Amino acid sequence: MKAIVIREPGGPEVLELREVPDPEVHDGEVLIKVAAAGVNRADTSQRKGQYPPPPGAPVYPGLECSGVIEAVGSGVENWKVGDEVCALLSGGGYAEKVAVSAGQLLPIPKGISLQDAASFPEVACTVWSTIFMTSHLSSGESVLIHGGTSGIGTFAIQIAKYIGAKVFTTAGSEEHLLECAKLGADVMINYKKEDFVVCVKNETNGKDVILDIMGASYFQRNLDSLSLDGRLFIIGFQGGNSGEFNLGPLLMKRLTVSGAGLRSRTTKNKAQIVAEVLANVWPAIEQGKVKPIIYKALPLEDAAEAHRLIEGDHMGKILLIP
Repeated sequence: MKAIVIREPGGPEVLELREVPDPEVHDGEVLIKVAAAGVNRADTSQRKGQYPPPPGAPVYPGLECSGVIEAVGSGVENWKVGDEVCALLSGGGYAEKVAVSAGQLLPIPKGISLQDAASFPEVACTVWSTIFMTSHLSSGESVLIHGGTSGIGTFAIQIAKYIGAKVFTTAGSEEHLLECAKLGADVMINYKKEDFVVCVKNETNGKDVILDIMGASYFQRNLDSLSLDGRLFIIGFQGGNSGEFNLGPLLMKRLTVSGAGLRSRTTKNKAQIVAEVLANVWPAIEQGKVKPIIYKALPLEDAAEAHRLIEGDHMGKILLIP
């Protein structure tokens, strides 16, 4: 099969399309003929040598895909050859085929194309496992979503509105803020012109939950933006991973700070998250309350261009098509 190989750590130019061996299908796994693969920021970190795949995972980038089941391993129930699926992966999505544990499969949501379904698994599992399963965002609460025009952000805005939360979000241009509003955001903050701490305090006494992709550069301001018993969940370090902070608000406001990646979780834990996503998120998608936001779909051989786009100015998801 053909797959995107990282020649060496570096810029987008190190991504090369090569002939590689087909994946082996082990017990409890299925083989998917890939229709589309989602591109994520984590893939760019892997390309730079900063986010290696966990032991046993495919070495090729790609954390989500959609496609058709081509083979089924021993012990797999409820799935058969020919089923159309999308899947949460530990790697290997940038390829014509990928093997994945059956517990990480999801059916294609009704009303969504096979190709567009590739935009959902990674963002849905990330958002649901962080601000819902761990931080317990609920109806009537408020949430601040940083990076509202990212793949994570566009999804998080929609699902948070679906469950009845008041949504605040940050973005870097008026055009992007307008798009966030179209997705349902209640308060839009231009982080290049406004202090999000001040904006939050002007609207409320603080946020109940914050989903953060920046890390150190926003950490203190996030603590200052939370209300009593507020919860901060960190999923990225685009603003660095170290610094000096005043931790007083943690005690004074009884705050909870959490952080977790998705890729390194156990197969069992991923299956639990996928099951919750199927039960809680898929109905919202099938009702049209959460829609795929696709910025661009490119041929697999244009993976380098996809990485340039995701590291630049874009909105929503970028897909690769084998």
